[in-house]
Amino acid sequence: MAALKQYSYAEVAKHNTPADLWMVIDDKVYDVTKFQNEHPGGEEVLIEMAGKDATNEFNDVGHSTDAKAQMKQFVVGEIIEAERKKNVSKQDSDSPSSSSGSWFGALKAKLFG
Repeated sequence: MAALKQYSYAEVAKHNTPADLWMVIDDKVYDVTKFQNEHPGGEEVLIEMAGKDATNEFNDVGHSTDAKAQMKQFVVGEIIEAERKKNVSKQDSDSPSSSSGSWFGALKAKLFG
């Protein structure tokens, strides 16, 4: 298996428009430009996280096993070793308060009280 291309967060941040939309989830870099119209949660949530680390937001939603498997087709690389946040994001996602500080947590609060 070939090694994944390495990207810095600065490089990923350049891909922050609907026409060129990348994001990071668990240190993997995804190009979801062509997936926007198919995303069950709507393209807006992808656009909001364009060019950013979306690990906490992704985990807050509780994506299905099928969704996680489907993601593999969009991987274009991974974050360079020096910038990886794998240990931090796993701790944050285990924290009971992690969803309250996210955009999704705020949206849930507005919609469901």
